[in-house]
Amino acid sequence: MGKIVAVEYVTLDGVFEEPVWSGPYFNEELGAWQDANLQEADALLLGRKTYEGFKAAWPQMEAETGHFGVKMNAMPKHVATTTLTEPEWNATFLPGEVATAVTELKATAGTLLINGSGTLVNYLTRHNLIDEYRLMIYPVVVGEGTHLWEPGTRLALTHQGSWRSATGVEVITYVPA
Repeated sequence: MGKIVAVEYVTLDGVFEEPVWSGPYFNEELGAWQDANLQEADALLLGRKTYEGFKAAWPQMEAETGHFGVKMNAMPKHVATTTLTEPEWNATFLPGEVATAVTELKATAGTLLINGSGTLVNYLTRHNLIDEYRLMIYPVVVGEGTHLWEPGTRLALTHQGSWRSATGVEVITYVPA
């Protein structure tokens, strides 16, 4: 049985979209942690918007990101979409109802890593399909933007570990309670 791990950048006020605010705080230790997340993953599980953004960016970044970029570009991607029709960049599109497709995928896959993909994270959370949440909480309040959790989300979590980067980013791992 596989597991689904969501890794998210979040501000203190819960915003996660377009994390340009993370730049001043991202350092080598966070980079190494992100690399470890990617290296343990067997495939990416992505929403359409994140897939399209990654597909546009990562093929051009392989030279500057080394083995991280090589793995990012080479690994399989499973994408939740109802609008795209031609998979590219080692992608397959999840067939039919997403919860059913992810449940079937989880039964045969190893570790599936989600980055970004807030709509997908919320959907899978509602269906109890995410096994672990790894949150990087940045010491920034932006006051507006898309929040990681949709209004009305209720989720009990159990703390599995945490650490603080030298730049003040709290990295916290939770599993559903």
